Amino acid sequence: MTTTSDAVEHTIVARTLGRYLVTPPTNGAPAPLLVGFHGYGENAELHLEALCAIPGSERWRIAAVQGLHRFYERRTGRIVSSWMTSLDREQAIRDNIRYVDEVVSALKAETAPDTPLVYAGFSQGVAMAYRAALAAGHRCDGLLALAGDVPPELHDKPAKAWPQILLGCGRTDAWYTADKLQADREFLEARAIAVETVVFDGGHQWHDDFYQAAGRFLKRLSGQRPATRSTD
Repeated sequence: MTTTSDAVEHTIVARTLGRYLVTPPTNGAPAPLLVGFHGYGENAELHLEALCAIPGSERWRIAAVQGLHRFYERRTGRIVSSWMTSLDREQAIRDNIRYVDEVVSALKAETAPDTPLVYAGFSQGVAMAYRAALAAGHRCDGLLALAGDVPPELHDKPAKAWPQILLGCGRTDAWYTADKLQADREFLEARAIAVETVVFDGGHQWHDDFYQAAGRFLKRLSGQRPATRSTD
């Protein structure tokens, strides 16, 4: 009798549709690019809302990229995504990097080639932001990393390849713990990679302390005047 243990695994390349949401700068002028990646079980709409809440982000062209692996959130029925699982992990990483390369190439085709580019990630999307910055083929000027760690396969990348980084972590975050934050900071500082850290009173979440720090970070990279985030 044939059993599942007799099965031979095969793989085949298949194309799928990716989606991303873009908001233009309010002043209509050529603007720097802020490209972000959501967390597990989120979507581009939710992430775009978070990115748009960063002070001064209205002067940026913002793109929220949705993960390729969609599913229904069980409780609400909302369509959400993840970036990858442990199954065929290495191929998923390559697929995602190629996906981001194509998204950013499309965005840059509509602006000046030397416009500043910042990647942002929350939770599972942080790994995507790091991988995009170091492997997607576009010069990255800065990286916002909230509640997620540095992927281990990037530890061998040369220090000159890394952009400056803003790390965010909640003191009560049960996933991106203080120990993980410390390990990431020690790794980055040991490589002389420019890194700032924001630790706030909260958990695995966006927090106003991080929003404010992110606004200052983006302002510095773009040379823009400071802006105040609305509290409405």
